[in-house]
Amino acid sequence: MAPDRPIDFATPRARHSRQARVVWGSRCVTVGGDASVRVQSMTNTDTADAIGTAIQVKELALAGSEMVRITVNTPEAAQAVPHIREQLDRMGIDVPLVGDFHYNGHRLLTDYPDCAQTLSKYRINPGNVGKGSKHDRQFGQMIDAAMRWNKPVRIGVNWGSLDQEVLANLMDENSRRSQPWDVKQVMYEALVSSAIDSAQRAEQMGMPGHQIIPSCKVSGVQDLIAVYRELAKRCDYALHLGLTEAGMGTKGTVASSVALSILLQEGIGDTIRVSLTPQPGEARTQEVVVATEILQALGLRSFVPSVTACPGCGRTTSSTFQELTKQIDDFLRAQMPVWRERYPGVEKLKVAVMGCIVNGPGESKHADIGISLPGTGEAPAAPVYIDGAKSVTLRGEHIAQEFQVIVENYIEKRFGTRHTAEAA
Repeated sequence: MAPDRPIDFATPRARHSRQARVVWGSRCVTVGGDASVRVQSMTNTDTADAIGTAIQVKELALAGSEMVRITVNTPEAAQAVPHIREQLDRMGIDVPLVGDFHYNGHRLLTDYPDCAQTLSKYRINPGNVGKGSKHDRQFGQMIDAAMRWNKPVRIGVNWGSLDQEVLANLMDENSRRSQPWDVKQVMYEALVSSAIDSAQRAEQMGMPGHQIIPSCKVSGVQDLIAVYRELAKRCDYALHLGLTEAGMGTKGTVASSVALSILLQEGIGDTIRVSLTPQPGEARTQEVVVATEILQALGLRSFVPSVTACPGCGRTTSSTFQELTKQIDDFLRAQMPVWRERYPGVEKLKVAVMGCIVNGPGESKHADIGISLPGTGEAPAAPVYIDGAKSVTLRGEHIAQEFQVIVENYIEKRFGTRHTAEAA
């Protein structure tokens, strides 16, 4: 017997963070507040190689990254930053660049003003800005540079490079408790305290709070969830979210997806990065693909048309529908850099590629456009459904090519008309 009330839709909780603005030229990426959760990534090139770095930034941006972080660790890297920006501008890539600074950021931002001015945002790690009396002075120099050039900063705490003075003070304090905390709880507190104290110190220096984006990165899923829940309770800054050193392949993808999804569903996180270790020969862009898929799976963003496909079973002619699914998915992703401009709204398209008659027709009807391929022993025919109604049945050796043409024509008819009308 059904209950008296319907089942509630599962929707993420609203976020309650301040709004930051990351600007480059005419492009402004809003972070926090009511803005969409943003995707970030990071290059793994030698930043001093301006051409190589610009090419990888372009690849990451075209894959969907809305900000790209680059390492700025040497004078040569700092000198290359304006040239990287120039190369990107020539290629028509207006993605903001974030400078990642450790140990010597105070000197590089002071000695290379063109670098400081060109970058759209700085990442500062409070654990790597100097020890003892140098810490506050060198941290202050970096905040001064951010205010001078009107740049937002990420206060990026990482448990692999935690401020040891903060940790030592908390351990001493803990030893005086009648019921001491667990060591891991002290570590959590050190992470959160370091981020919030550093952010508040920047505000005391005159930096607007809406230009500060803290993060507390760890490599354990449950650790990340615990730390960010506490961080979100104790501040209203926009938060950058990511599982650091997530790992390679399936492990890194699953761990990042689980941790980020739980927090995003709770309304925690304004920008995300998936820190995948690329497998040999794998493109750096895979981390962007995973990040966009997380947001799309949660219904928070749409980046590319979604392709629904069955896993296959003994009823399916596996190779046929697997090949078609991959072909269609690859085709849609490859076209998106052009389609984003030409066909507004195409990223919300739903395509189904199904392998037999059991769920094929039904799933295809639920999609905007779908095909139900013949399973083992079924008639060699593939009905195509458009907007819930059967449109045509494909037969023969060229089903894949014919279906791709149907998809292209559907996109042109549905989204091209809208684009033309809006332009008029």
